[in-house]
Amino acid sequence: MPIRILPNELIDQIAAGEVIERPASVIKELVENSLDAGAHRIEVDVERGGVGLMRVRDDGCGISAEELPVAICRHATSKIAALDDLAAITTLGFRGEALPSIGSVSRLRVISHPTDAEHAAEISVDGGAVASVRPAAHPPGTTVEVRDLFFNVPARRKFVRSPPTETGHVARLLERLALSRPDVSFRLRSAERVLLDAPLPARDPPGEERLAQVLGKDFVASLIPVRHSSGPVELTGWIGLPTAARAQPDQQFWFVNGRSVRDKLLGSAVRLGYRDVLYHGRHAAYVLHLSLDPQLVDVNAHPAKLEVRFRDGHQIHEFIFRAIERALAGTRPEAGATPAASAQSVLAGTGVRAASPAQVGGQARAGFGAGARLDQGRGSDALPFHAPAVHDSSRDPWMLARAVTEAPPPAMLFAGQAGETGESSASLLGFAHEDGAAYPPLGVPLAQLHGIYILAQSREGLILVDMHAAHERVLYEKLKADRGAGPPASQLLLEPLIVTVKPHELDAVLEDPAPWERAGFEIDSVGPTSLALRRIPALLANARVTEIVKSVIEDLVREDGLHHLEAAADRFLGTLACRTSIHARRRLTLPEMDALLRQMEATDRANQCNHGRPTWTRLTLGELDQLFLRGR
Repeated sequence: MPIRILPNELIDQIAAGEVIERPASVIKELVENSLDAGAHRIEVDVERGGVGLMRVRDDGCGISAEELPVAICRHATSKIAALDDLAAITTLGFRGEALPSIGSVSRLRVISHPTDAEHAAEISVDGGAVASVRPAAHPPGTTVEVRDLFFNVPARRKFVRSPPTETGHVARLLERLALSRPDVSFRLRSAERVLLDAPLPARDPPGEERLAQVLGKDFVASLIPVRHSSGPVELTGWIGLPTAARAQPDQQFWFVNGRSVRDKLLGSAVRLGYRDVLYHGRHAAYVLHLSLDPQLVDVNAHPAKLEVRFRDGHQIHEFIFRAIERALAGTRPEAGATPAASAQSVLAGTGVRAASPAQVGGQARAGFGAGARLDQGRGSDALPFHAPAVHDSSRDPWMLARAVTEAPPPAMLFAGQAGETGESSASLLGFAHEDGAAYPPLGVPLAQLHGIYILAQSREGLILVDMHAAHERVLYEKLKADRGAGPPASQLLLEPLIVTVKPHELDAVLEDPAPWERAGFEIDSVGPTSLALRRIPALLANARVTEIVKSVIEDLVREDGLHHLEAAADRFLGTLACRTSIHARRRLTLPEMDALLRQMEATDRANQCNHGRPTWTRLTLGELDQLFLRGR
């Protein structure tokens, strides 16, 4: 076949294949045009999932009758005029491909009334065939109707899913657009049903009200505000508490200069910020807006403009990671704080269904492990019981008792050492006021339950603390702080350890050895595929160093080396903290329990252990009254 220039109709359909994937792609292009036109109210109607009809109506600036024929031509736009404009794009659209691409695969009708014109005008495009402009009746603004999508491209029509599926894609798209612009009213209808109604928020700033409109009040109740800036870059928005993590990443929204994007670098930075507070397999929820100089980001990197490229991706990644990490550092027990674990499921419904003795026994056995056994003298349905082991300070490198001696809790009034008298815990730990005004956030310890949980009385009610998870977080943060206080201790090896890697992996490591040196390594090459470790961090002296280093190098090459050495070091410290923290069946005295509670209140991210498990919860007096039907 000879080389030839393709006809315009075929060129338009090829362009449509890049821009128009499904009905939601059409809605995206049209609504973004409305936003660029300065609209304050946008209404979207769809029928049969958008294949039958898509209508977008706005109150923007409109298109004059003279410009309507130009607007449906390829590469016709009012948003850029020169190459310099392409390097600093501030609008959502800029290529001038949307309307001609849509018109080539559908029956398109555009009706517009500019704010300074006496009347409206309309133009139609039927599968690429353009009709003449004619007068029309329309209020100020623009309406775009798209009917019979892909009617002239049967092969593309076959890939369109069922109407409910396509309607769902349109609804999720409108949710993202509504979150990006809380100053604009959005409404989505499918036939007679209203799928999304997000009017202009009544409060200022409108962000949280718009979140409630789109994602629900429960989402708003579990958010942490984020605001961080550095030079021309600013990050604002909200991130969910670790306890609000979801099984699917369906509530993760990123906006760069107002544009909804799905970017791997941005998602990686957030995951890294949540790395030691999120339970395995769970996904954080967030709505984040990144604002920066348009010259620092390239939005012309994807046909559908869903991805962006940053001029300095490493700095952007570092900036976002540190902002998220700093925001999550405040997730610790404070007065009036949301508990790390919710007790609401216990109170679900109008009453509380008690578990059977066998169920309770099974749950208790699961907590004690293989060493648990039933009390022979109380029957098979009795709770399993083991006396907690006596605390042995010689086996605990971080004695809780020592912490009590070094930093006595100022709010507590000890009458004596626990266990030395027959007095109750209430007499050992006095209160400043009967109304509990002097209670610290985690209250005053009362007892230890089955060697696993600490029970404490607070001003609001009853506090339950998982002592192992809590102590694990305290030790983990202490180990990280000690590491950050100075260069890590390292050990010079008599014989170097040889790690076999791929040639490009070796080049990547030797190109920038500084991070390895800061982590306590001394490295060089002894061959095209051999890396020699001559000095290693002292903490890794008894670990499988070569396996750890090899996995870090693989991650470094795969993802540009963003914090993988630091993450690997943190994982090791987390393992160390887990193995050296207090475990089940360890008997604690009341002063030791109190010391742990006070340490939790002063420790960053203390709401979760470093595996993401919650460390404490609260049962309020109202919830306890509900459990026991008091006041009825």
